[in-house]
Amino acid sequence: MVSGPMATSLLADQGADVIKVEQPGSGDLIRYIGCSRAGMSAIFNTINRNKRSIAIDLSSERGLELALELVKTADVVVENFRPGVAERMGLGYKALLAVNPELVYASIRGFGSSGPRADQRVYDLVIQALSGMAASQGRDGRPEFVHNIVCDKTSAIYAAQAISAALFARERGAGGQQLELCMLDASVAFLWPDVMQDRSWLGDGVSAPAPLADLLDAQPTADGWVAVLAISDEEFAGLARALDKPQLVNDPRFAELQSRMEHGAEMSAAIREVSRTQPSVDFLARLEAEGVPCAPINTSEQLIDDPQILANGLLQEIEHPHCGPMRVPGPVARFEGTPAELHSPSPLLGEHSDQLLGELGLNEDEITVLRGQGSVA
Repeated sequence: MVSGPMATSLLADQGADVIKVEQPGSGDLIRYIGCSRAGMSAIFNTINRNKRSIAIDLSSERGLELALELVKTADVVVENFRPGVAERMGLGYKALLAVNPELVYASIRGFGSSGPRADQRVYDLVIQALSGMAASQGRDGRPEFVHNIVCDKTSAIYAAQAISAALFARERGAGGQQLELCMLDASVAFLWPDVMQDRSWLGDGVSAPAPLADLLDAQPTADGWVAVLAISDEEFAGLARALDKPQLVNDPRFAELQSRMEHGAEMSAAIREVSRTQPSVDFLARLEAEGVPCAPINTSEQLIDDPQILANGLLQEIEHPHCGPMRVPGPVARFEGTPAELHSPSPLLGEHSDQLLGELGLNEDEITVLRGQGSVA
């Protein structure tokens, strides 16, 4: 519900003409999930901007023919179904290759195309469980889920990069190809460099991983919460000065990086003893003056007014013609020669059906007939 649409929205931000094919009637279910206005959800608006929507009944013979006509004009097709679903619809890779031999065909799965779970339904929560994500977030043996769809979004970023790589390979003469990735693989790979580092080694002689949970504590202040992390010797010396505890530098528990990581709970307690007595702005000013990495822990309300967020110009206010004014993040990557931009809001269901059918060469009367048949909407 998210990996495919978000991947293509990233490409749309960077200039791709993305056509979203939806079923007549309800369309994409994520249109209706979460915070909404005028019948359209915020998440749908964010991950479907810069796209055009056509509503086609893919179960009808004429609807399938129209979809294949669209494929003839496409560089890329992205499908986010369980294995075999696209093939049963007549939209599998081999079927589309017959009408567009240069096509890049991207399949985003939950578990993959084979194995005991390949055909099971999947949501982000399930992938967090199986990939080790939930266990890695827990403390004292109790797993915790990340409170956002991190596996869906991670998979989307991997997919957008892979599609771009396939297009680049095609430009270099490799031709079209099918590519596949699954949320499970993307999530395990995402966790591996740091969370799963102790599993990287084979054989004996491996030191135990540092218990990072204590080191990564949120620190309370007199009026809020802050994040503080001193890794290098220089940063820790600055932290000791900011806390007015210069003796910590010579404390054997904190004398070296490895020992500091092993005594994260004690370091966190030393920070907390001082932080809780001061307002956030004062405590952060002391840390910043000593070169210690730190930041306020923003709520969603505070985030939108944070001076650095404002300086970056990430958040943009747009006027959706159907839903009214809204705030969305703009493109993250800044291109000097080919600027990424928000050029159109998320589409209503089938908003561009007539326009796209016209681009395929159908006239008004033919489109009216298709509507009457229920092949398009």
